[in-house]
Amino acid sequence: METASFDVGALNARLVREVQVDEPDGQGGVTRRFVAAGRFWARIDPVAHRADLIAAAAERVTVTHRIWIAAKNPPSPGERLVKGLRRFAVKAVRDPDETARFWICDCEEEI
Repeated sequence: METASFDVGALNARLVREVQVDEPDGQGGVTRRFVAAGRFWARIDPVAHRADLIAAAAERVTVTHRIWIAAKNPPSPGERLVKGLRRFAVKAVRDPDETARFWICDCEEEI
């Protein structure tokens, strides 16, 4: 398999990796929250967007992104990547050339 040709200088976004933590809420359920678990340099490429009509004629817009990262331990689906106030939910992760040098995360951002 051919290795992916990629300009490392394109990794110009600093992202925080957040993992989901479930804590007992004292009533038999759990409180779900996200905690920081590392940082990555990344390249964020918007792919598509979708607008959904929700209550009171308001729209929710979901933008899909392809996020390239260089990391030994990539994020997993269910985690999220954060840049400032932006939150990217990780849906899938793949190694484009099976060398574990770069990872592509397919993510969704709600706006």
